[in-house]
Amino acid sequence: MHNKAQAAMEFLMTYGWAILIAIAAIGALAYFGVLSPTEMLPERCKLPSGIACLDFKYDGAAIGMVIMNSAGFDMTNVSVSVAGAGCNTTNSEGSTKLKNGEEGTYKINCSPLPGDFKGDLTFSYTNKNTGMTHDKKGKIMLTIPKN
Repeated sequence: MHNKAQAAMEFLMTYGWAILIAIAAIGALAYFGVLSPTEMLPERCKLPSGIACLDFKYDGAAIGMVIMNSAGFDMTNVSVSVAGAGCNTTNSEGSTKLKNGEEGTYKINCSPLPGDFKGDLTFSYTNKNTGMTHDKKGKIMLTIPKN
């Protein structure tokens, strides 16, 4: 009986040390930024279906976006706003009308903090056919360079 217990203990100790070394290695990689989740995630701009964020960038003073209307109807009173660290604005420059299938370029003047920026995007419009107003929520993630 004693030999079986010793074999079981040696088995557990061997695998215990192996698991401990693996956890330490993963911890070291995370500490030095090799496993940084923000480095692995791409920049993205996501809006609900019917509204496509085709391209976006930060130019040093504003976030620019190219948005396409594929909702199946024309839109009026179009505006875009971004809310995030250092960037809370509802003032967007760009076309206030988007026909179905048309693209519009929008510029949001703000100064987000350097580093990884994650913001809430709000796309507001009025359905030209019904006159009803809508606010569609989305997300934007991009890297703001340090000056």
